[in-house]
Amino acid sequence: MMAGDLGVVAPELMLAVASMALLMAGAFIDDARRDGWITHALALLMVFLGLMIAAQGAGRETAFDGAFVSDSFARFAKVLVLFSAAAMLALSKDYLERRDLLKFEYPVLIGLATLGMMLMVSAGDLMMLYLGLELQSLALYVVAAFRRDSLRSTEAGLKYFVLGALSSGLLLYGCSLIYGYTGSTQFDSIAAVVLAEGVGVGLLFGMVFLSAGLAFKISAAPFHMWTPDVYEGSPTPVTALFATAPKVAAGVLFARVLFDAFGDAVDSWRQIIVFAALLSMFWGAFAAIGQTNIKRLMAYSSIGHMGFALVGLAAGTVDGAASLLIYLAIYVVMNVGVFAFLLTMERDGRPVVQISDLAGLHQRAPGAALAMAVLMFSLAGIPPLAGFFAKYFVFVAAIEAGLAPLAIAGAVASVVGAFYYLRIVKIMYIDAEGEALDNRVPLLNGAALALSAALIGLGWLPFLDGFGLTEISAAAAQALVR
Repeated sequence: MMAGDLGVVAPELMLAVASMALLMAGAFIDDARRDGWITHALALLMVFLGLMIAAQGAGRETAFDGAFVSDSFARFAKVLVLFSAAAMLALSKDYLERRDLLKFEYPVLIGLATLGMMLMVSAGDLMMLYLGLELQSLALYVVAAFRRDSLRSTEAGLKYFVLGALSSGLLLYGCSLIYGYTGSTQFDSIAAVVLAEGVGVGLLFGMVFLSAGLAFKISAAPFHMWTPDVYEGSPTPVTALFATAPKVAAGVLFARVLFDAFGDAVDSWRQIIVFAALLSMFWGAFAAIGQTNIKRLMAYSSIGHMGFALVGLAAGTVDGAASLLIYLAIYVVMNVGVFAFLLTMERDGRPVVQISDLAGLHQRAPGAALAMAVLMFSLAGIPPLAGFFAKYFVFVAAIEAGLAPLAIAGAVASVVGAFYYLRIVKIMYIDAEGEALDNRVPLLNGAALALSAALIGLGWLPFLDGFGLTEISAAAAQALVR
């Protein structure tokens, strides 16, 4: 291992060492300290330090003979991943503490999962891809079943583990086919073979199986089957995490594999992405209509939104990659706000998750109702909120790439999906108030809800005159499409 490699992997190295240190501290200090807030606070500090380090740097650097890549595309994704992890650690503290779930293992597992996500977005080799993917998955299998006295939580963890093992098998089979037909696991070498020889039938099958495994991680249909049950059964802080950081990591990894290794075979893999995008958008739109549990509704919402994100990826262009980053960034902000509120939904000190429990919210908590309404309108893609611009950019990228029918289908799916978002607004503002929720919103959750709604409500500002998020994402995408 060369000294230069250590500098390139500095954020990941810091996170790995800190996570292991927290694990040892939790194992050896007494229960009164390890089950308190100290480990949680240290983990939050650890993630913030990782975010600061990851945001530094310029240009493209590689480590471990090209297996690890650090460029502006990876740094953009790492900032999003670390921000999501930090936000969910901070927002979940009160929820976990009040239910005696604030154990030292929880932040350690989140730290390790975040480390896996960071390795995923910097993967330049199929081996690094699998290493990051499994490190993330193994930690998330455990946190899904973190509430050991809950049958639903245990069921969620088991379902995620079994289906995750199946998806890993598909992914590994695809990797083995790709290696067999190209003679390499490095993306650059694979790209050279594709450029020289094209995509044969065997390599095409490898891409299909690899894409299937990655589609599972991003909750894209038809590999979404784990999502509703795991979202519903997991503790709400874990559901919040599932809805943010892993989506960013899997989406960016998907883009990196396809562009770096198969950038000269866009016509071959575009069909796979278009199919997954269409199925995800419409499945998420129609399946959510009949949901009564808000966590299951958010699960189908995530399936639909990942379909919209894949529309940008299907374009196979620099603008398409940039639109994917814009979509993921706005999606994270919207979900942080929504789950900041969902973590506070209680009645008599017990969490409630039915959509009907929001009836009459505007009378008891007008500020929270207004913020939630803004976020719901944005998730529906209603202008001039940020969610509208997220969809606008992926649709424009698709149209410019000659995929106008896909963009039109996305617009139709967006209209259908708007129904269940607007139904939540209708329940909050029009339905008669039922049994009241506890009027208890921790300061941090309230601030996160208000800030998210403000950012989303003013989401059109960064897109004026070509500055802000559009400029940053375009520069990051340019680093990917070489």
